[in-house]
Amino acid sequence: MGIIISLLLGALAGFLAGKLMRGGGFGLLGNILIGLLGGFIGGLIMHLLGINAGGGMVAQLAVAVLGAVVLLWIVSLFKKK
Repeated sequence: MGIIISLLLGALAGFLAGKLMRGGGFGLLGNILIGLLGGFIGGLIMHLLGINAGGGMVAQLAVAVLGAVVLLWIVSLFKKK
């Protein structure tokens, strides 16, 4: 059951980050991938800052969205405009 919740949170985090950064989503698989990578990146950022975000689903979603936004921002630096 935990993997299903992780995938759903990843999809939601990727979707929200896509809305915040580009105004659109990336499809279900793209959102899941961006959200899961964002969760990893967000966790690293929080650890480096010494912030404990707690273990609730809302906190996990917020950290994943933060990381996904950072990921999309970094990707946008390498894309042609």
